[in-house]
Amino acid sequence: MLVSRRLNLPNVITIVRIATCPVIFWLAVAPGTGERFAAFGLFVAAALSDIWDGYLARRYDLITDLGKLLDPFADKLLLVVTLVPFYLISHRGGPFDAVPWWGPLPLWVLAVIFGRELFITLFRSYAVRRGVVIAAGASGKRKTMFQMFFIGGLLLWYPLVAIGAERAWSGWFWSFLSTGLEIWIAVNLALAIFLTVVSMIVYLWSYRSVVVSQS
Repeated sequence: MLVSRRLNLPNVITIVRIATCPVIFWLAVAPGTGERFAAFGLFVAAALSDIWDGYLARRYDLITDLGKLLDPFADKLLLVVTLVPFYLISHRGGPFDAVPWWGPLPLWVLAVIFGRELFITLFRSYAVRRGVVIAAGASGKRKTMFQMFFIGGLLLWYPLVAIGAERAWSGWFWSFLSTGLEIWIAVNLALAIFLTVVSMIVYLWSYRSVVVSQS
């Protein structure tokens, strides 16, 4: 009974999401447009599964300690297997490798995003030892949303622009689509970075008593 309780449907969905992460990484860095479109599709499925397993866990009271451990790990792993390929691809120097409006993805962007995740994880662990549970806040959820919008947009843009160049697509519709997607990617990355910093400040301010209180 204990095993079945731990391996309930939401946790199985999360485990499957974790298992797809290496596949997303491989597909994202593959040169073929087919593989890159597959990376986009698999990423969208993984992102939606995160919403689905959370809904199921809350709706049917299936929240477990295992789920609390696996779900944030899956979210962070999904960031790693997409942002790292973006960094590698954008520094290859090819005609369509750079991130729209940003150029080669700056290393400081990864440092801010990954640094925040590491810091908050350590801060949460520290707070738990002091008897304080830090729940996910609104700013953190918005940060994640814009990160997912950026990642999904860039995963789609890479194969789409490659096919457009190969087939010499032109006309107002292609111009509208490609320019709109470029703006989507650039703006969502900027918002994700901004909210990454803001959410960390909000966490620290909201739980400043954890830092200043005596053990």
